[in-house]
Amino acid sequence: MINIFEVNETNKMVEQENLDVRTITMGINLLDCASENLDEVNEKIYKKITTLAKDLVSTGEDIAKEFGVPIVNKRISITPIALVGAAACKTPDDYVTIAKTLDKAAHEVGVNFIGGYSAIVSKGMTKSDELLIRSIPKALAETELICSSVNVGSTKTGINMDAVRLMGEIVKETAEYTKEQDSLGCAKLVVLCNAPDDNPFMAGAFHGVSEDDAIINVGVSGPGVVKYALEKVRGESFEVLCETIKKTAFKITRVGQLVAQEASKRLGIPFGIIDLSLAPTPAVGDSVADILEEIGLERTGAPGTTAALALLNDQVKKGGVMASSYVGGLSGAFIPVSEDQGMIDAVVEGSLVIEKLEAMTCVCSVGLDMIAIPGDTKAATISGIIADEAAIGMVNQKTTAVRVIPVIGKGVGETVEFGGLLGYAPIMPVNNFDCSAFVNRQGRIPAPIHSFKN
Repeated sequence: MINIFEVNETNKMVEQENLDVRTITMGINLLDCASENLDEVNEKIYKKITTLAKDLVSTGEDIAKEFGVPIVNKRISITPIALVGAAACKTPDDYVTIAKTLDKAAHEVGVNFIGGYSAIVSKGMTKSDELLIRSIPKALAETELICSSVNVGSTKTGINMDAVRLMGEIVKETAEYTKEQDSLGCAKLVVLCNAPDDNPFMAGAFHGVSEDDAIINVGVSGPGVVKYALEKVRGESFEVLCETIKKTAFKITRVGQLVAQEASKRLGIPFGIIDLSLAPTPAVGDSVADILEEIGLERTGAPGTTAALALLNDQVKKGGVMASSYVGGLSGAFIPVSEDQGMIDAVVEGSLVIEKLEAMTCVCSVGLDMIAIPGDTKAATISGIIADEAAIGMVNQKTTAVRVIPVIGKGVGETVEFGGLLGYAPIMPVNNFDCSAFVNRQGRIPAPIHSFKN
């Protein structure tokens, strides 16, 4: 039973502490849209999305008004398009027609983004996978709401280094295609290892083949709520610190659970998972970096940062799993540089560099996220960064990702403005010592020994 104290507490979290439900994401299976006829594929895709998701946005808005909880985004995730278009698409441009159809459908139903322009190539690339990957730069340049992801490795299969090498080139090409928008296309492209099938957060969302025909996944947020709670226990022991984070994560997740169940009921679509990630925004007071500094760091990036982030991530998960039986997706703490004002400040002040961010990704939810780098960074260097991050995910049996933006025409010391939730970012320096002889080797890095569990 919910009592008046809990209602008032939730209202306070919304009004004063930046609590929101970051996204309601409808996952849609498009495998039944496959055909050898490209026009038929496009027609089926458009019809299925616009039919199933026609009430998604209005339902989210109604729930937000009735419950008094902001729901920032309404999104769609779909079956990886490399699977759906395999029979019909003979060229990269064929896949671009599907991207435009997806974009048109997303605009029609009014969602913020649609994710799943994706390929899963952790062990090898089919011809269809490669065609889709090579179409990504043009697809992202000629659409507005499409998000793309490529999974290049897993703990079970190792790392597909042929795909890693190709993705370094694709990231650079995407930057060139969208250079008039400060290489914005790269902000909608993520390279993953151990990608989950049920992630509601962009740009890595897709609807896995093991999922139901359609599902509702919800991603909650709330760094501001955690920061506010920790202010009240400043200087207390680690036990008190951990208990405070757990209790707060529980409350945040319960709000998401309530929204998810209501959306599921109203839309007549099964509830999938709650992703309880602490996802920051550019708004002041809604920062994961601020939490780390409240824990006791002068500035994020200082010695102790990785330990503080590990503690935060673990307690968020422990609190969240008590609040919902179906926690999934990524669930933890995101550290996207451009979307977190505290992270931006740490970069500007020199306490946070890419190498420290990489260390932090060993213990948090995703990886090197929304990092602007010089536009003249070599494709091989980007591939090396992807390989490093994939190795962290592979060995540690966790999801990792790379979403870097080589901003064409800009260098270290300059900033780039992406707008909205994507925020702005200082251009960060990268290590430019050559790694091309490594990334140009063919084949894959084998799975680690602890992957053999049969």
